Amino acid sequence: MTIDNLRIISWAGLLILIWLCFQTWQLMFQPQAPAALPASTSLPANTAPAASAADGVPALPGTATPVVEAAQPVGQAAPVPARLITVRTGVMEVEINLRGGDLSSVRLPTYPVHKDQPDVPLQLLNTRPETFFAIQSGLRADANRPEANHLADYTSTGTEFVLAEGADELVVPLSWQSPDSALKVEKIFRFHRDSFKVDLEYTVNNAGAEPYRAASYLQLQRHYAPPERSMFDVESYSFFGPVVYTGSKYEKLDIDDLAKAPFRQTVEKGWLAAIQHHFLGAAVPPAAESWNYEARFTEGRFLVSAIGPLQEIAPGKSASFRSQLFVGPKMQAELATIAPDLDLTVDYGAFALLAQPLFWLIQMINNYVGNWGVAIIICTLLIKLVFYKLSETSGRSMARMRQMAPRMKALQERYKDDKQALSTAMMDLYKKEKINPAAGCLPMLVQIPFFMAFYWVLLESVEMRQAPFMLWITDLSSRDPYFVLPLLMGAAMWFQQKLNPPPPDPVQAKMMQAMPIIMTGMFAFFPAGLVVYWLTNSVLSIAQQWRINKVLGAD
Repeated sequence: MTIDNLRIISWAGLLILIWLCFQTWQLMFQPQAPAALPASTSLPANTAPAASAADGVPALPGTATPVVEAAQPVGQAAPVPARLITVRTGVMEVEINLRGGDLSSVRLPTYPVHKDQPDVPLQLLNTRPETFFAIQSGLRADANRPEANHLADYTSTGTEFVLAEGADELVVPLSWQSPDSALKVEKIFRFHRDSFKVDLEYTVNNAGAEPYRAASYLQLQRHYAPPERSMFDVESYSFFGPVVYTGSKYEKLDIDDLAKAPFRQTVEKGWLAAIQHHFLGAAVPPAAESWNYEARFTEGRFLVSAIGPLQEIAPGKSASFRSQLFVGPKMQAELATIAPDLDLTVDYGAFALLAQPLFWLIQMINNYVGNWGVAIIICTLLIKLVFYKLSETSGRSMARMRQMAPRMKALQERYKDDKQALSTAMMDLYKKEKINPAAGCLPMLVQIPFFMAFYWVLLESVEMRQAPFMLWITDLSSRDPYFVLPLLMGAAMWFQQKLNPPPPDPVQAKMMQAMPIIMTGMFAFFPAGLVVYWLTNSVLSIAQQWRINKVLGAD
């Protein structure tokens, strides 16, 4: 191996690190699809339109087009004020609009918008045109029969429902009937203690003289307004938009593609969701049935829907349609129990295979220590122990090179005008002293995937949202407000360099000297938890290299 080859290896390792850090940095400045204006058909919360194609009621299975005329709500010929009932479970504050019988507002009292305003809960579902977000459900009927769709008018036995002390479940029943009273539908929501899952069930009773055929549907509709990229806002780094799981594949649907052509697919064991940073709304059809999925984007809103198979209800009989909803934080443990791979909405990207077990390890540690920052430090120590032998081998090689620095400098002076002779002399020295100069690159290359995995764990894991560490670090998922940690990290990197010999190439040596400054500038806007990881790793590397240098120096 020649000196030139060694330089290539060193440069490659350095450039990979710079490229990956810069790629993460560029996430802040990626061009976004322009946010469309609110749909021209948006209506205030206290109005309800007559059903039309614009309302997005999905087509019955087997029909050629999703644009259909929905049934007019029973007994209503004009818009009426919204009639709301409230539901409180402790972790959810819900409003249900009896026009449509759907969740019109969901607030999360245990998740404030800002840590310094704990009394202002984050709101997901809402009816404001500029932030409209709805999960709609209903029944479609064939032969233009009356149907309990998401525009129908429901009734309720009460106006306020609260999960009782000691109860694990809260049942909220709604009722609808056809104009001739031949069809009666009970729409039942089941809320659970300490859970963001909502069970949904329709029970249809056919008291008429003819069979009644109906299909259940679920859909999510949202105004598309992703946050603008900002180096000061980690929320802007995450995917905002519709996603589907088609039974075997998790897909993030591109808004530009949906604007050109709708997405359509027949799916079993799937689900649909609208996700944002740390939170989502999801609808999960029954796994045993085949449903028709569709997604489209028009007039500033995306709509992703699914409709199940037609089910015939004989006269005098009843039938049930069941599904599940989820409106809340991306708590991986809970998501995994609701539907297959629903926890994939915690989007770790290309580093998921490493990030998922890494998060599991940090979470297990946090369960014992009760502090996510301390858990990150302990996890970093464990990773360091796993790769201790590799780092030790590299450290010994670097220490030996440091000892050989005077002899290497003498060779450079002797052969300063003959690069070929210098290369041969340097390689002879390496062989004689049993030094592998490329070994110093290995620890850096090993750290790169862990660095990126840590980045996505800290960015995407809602468990670390607003998680305090110590002193002024009150949120590990956002940047250090005073830039103290990045400065300490830069100082640690500089000191670490001083323990190692400078690269033989002067240009490369200058680049290495600039790395602490470059990395400090980059890390200044990264989540504080990531800086805690890198700072801890640098301090441990310093301690290990100092000990190796001392031992070899004593020899």
